[in-house]
Amino acid sequence: MAFREINSKMVEATVAPGQRLYSQRGAMLAYRGEVSFTPNVQGGQGGLMSMIGRRIANEATPLMTVEGSGTVLFGHGGHHVQVLHLTGDTLYVESDRLLAFEGTLTQGTVFLGAQGGVMGMVRGQVSGQGLFTTTLKGHGAVAVMAHGGVFEIPITPQRPVHVDPQAYVAHHGDVRNKLSTALGWRDMVGRGSGEAFQLELSGSGAVYVQASEEKL
Repeated sequence: MAFREINSKMVEATVAPGQRLYSQRGAMLAYRGEVSFTPNVQGGQGGLMSMIGRRIANEATPLMTVEGSGTVLFGHGGHHVQVLHLTGDTLYVESDRLLAFEGTLTQGTVFLGAQGGVMGMVRGQVSGQGLFTTTLKGHGAVAVMAHGGVFEIPITPQRPVHVDPQAYVAHHGDVRNKLSTALGWRDMVGRGSGEAFQLELSGSGAVYVQASEEKL
């Protein structure tokens, strides 16, 4: 296991010879051992296509390649950090939520419209998250950031989940998304903050939400 949660806002990563980690630039807090940090222009294991996808998506979250032998403490902006574990499936996550991930995972991008059709594109416009999202696939660990921590909600064919688009962090599994309209209590009392739109996720998998509607 590459990551160990130190507290709610920091993780410790073990770096071993012949293995790589990727992290947001500026996320390194401290390290011990012989560890190198190199700006990454290839987009992790996703290579050139991952890089092109992020450029099209106008995602400006640069990465570092972390190699060597030692331990590294990661954290960023005082945000809460949670470690998620992939066992061959694909995680869909907003790029600015990624703190660090193991090099065993293949990174890519996906067009939201491909998952939710026109409504997927509308979701991107309304939530401000863009039309693309980052994918991580394979076996390995991912450290994600959120306001107020991350909560996992199971999604089943019988029980779809509705999420405020601003609270969405990531999801995995055989899941489809679409944007639906609803009138929330805050709209009724004049405090509308986006509850008129809900992200509906259906299928089999799980969605991760943060305890806040704030963007990182």
